[in-house]
Amino acid sequence: MNSEWEKFGKDIKDIVDDAINSQDFNQLNKAITNTVNEAVSTIQRSLKTAGDAVNRASVFSYQNKESQKLQERQNRNHPYGQDFVKEQKAEIKQELFKKNTSLKAGGWALAVCGYTFSTGIGITIMILLLVSFFLGSFPIGIKITISILAPLLLGSGIMAWKGSSILSELKRYRNYITKLQGKTYCNIKELADKNKKSFRFVVKDLKKMIEKGWFRQGHLDQDNTCLIVSHDTYREYQNIQKQRIEQNQLELERQRQSKTSENELNSEVEKVISEGKEYIGKIRECNKNISGEEISRKISHMEMLIQKIFDRVREDPDSLDDIQKLMEYYLPTTVKLLEAYQQLDCQPVQGENIKSSKTEIEQTLDTLNLAFEKLLDSLFEEVAWDVSSDISVLHTMLAQEGLTENDFRS
Repeated sequence: MNSEWEKFGKDIKDIVDDAINSQDFNQLNKAITNTVNEAVSTIQRSLKTAGDAVNRASVFSYQNKESQKLQERQNRNHPYGQDFVKEQKAEIKQELFKKNTSLKAGGWALAVCGYTFSTGIGITIMILLLVSFFLGSFPIGIKITISILAPLLLGSGIMAWKGSSILSELKRYRNYITKLQGKTYCNIKELADKNKKSFRFVVKDLKKMIEKGWFRQGHLDQDNTCLIVSHDTYREYQNIQKQRIEQNQLELERQRQSKTSENELNSEVEKVISEGKEYIGKIRECNKNISGEEISRKISHMEMLIQKIFDRVREDPDSLDDIQKLMEYYLPTTVKLLEAYQQLDCQPVQGENIKSSKTEIEQTLDTLNLAFEKLLDSLFEEVAWDVSSDISVLHTMLAQEGLTENDFRS
């Protein structure tokens, strides 16, 4: 085909030279147009012939390969083998990717024609300009010729650009397929690095190729970060996305419920602590109005224990259930006892019954203080378990490393 390009270029050059020499430019446009049309027709015929030859050669080659594979399977007496796997891969590749053989040929045709015509017409225009320069004038014939050749130069330049653009796009397409390495998905950033293009360019490029049907089953993921070239793989991706969305929704619902429960619990805790402060205030008031150092010491100790219990509940709201009896029974009973003791203590005459009742209340305060101490201790039971577990693990690790006292002695 190169000889044809050279012939057409010479024909155009000869036509222009004749026009310049004869100073007759009337038939120049028509002659060049006819030559260009003839060149395009010849190119199309050559491409069609070459395409048919390629197809026949491909079919013939394929038939020969099929025959060889069948013969090899029969010789091995095995229904399947590596060739069968290769067949499947070829079928899968054909199913996923468009070959674009004719488009490639068209791209080459446009590029070669464009560059050939651009070169020939460009040289012709340069010659005309040089002739005008040496003549010292700009003849009307040369002006007409340049005005005719200029659009042709522009058109051939567009042809060259279009052909080069198609070939460049096909090259990137092949690079994308190569980068997949047999997989049905690939990170777009990897494709961008492979082709030395920006991420945004490759995303736009892939979308165009998918729209053109080059990737027969092509998709981009939701965030445009991954190329997926199989419907099956894309369905798997959609299922995973659906599950992820459902999981996120469940997690959000769980967090919302947890937050609601936490808010309700915190509200309940604050309510209980507020009630506890009222009881502590009543106990403190009774202590002020009761004389006697010993009982005052017991009441002060009781106040301190109850305050510590509510401090622990604030730190660990989950322990709220553990003080239900404290709120429902112990504290109201304690306040009643102290108010009764206060009433007995303020009597001017302390008879046997009053003394006996006061002694009984004092002993009950000891019992209550003991109960409050045990309750406070139980609220730290989980912490004690964690500490014990940590210490046990620490001792085990030290023993394994040979760092215990017995190991030093031995």
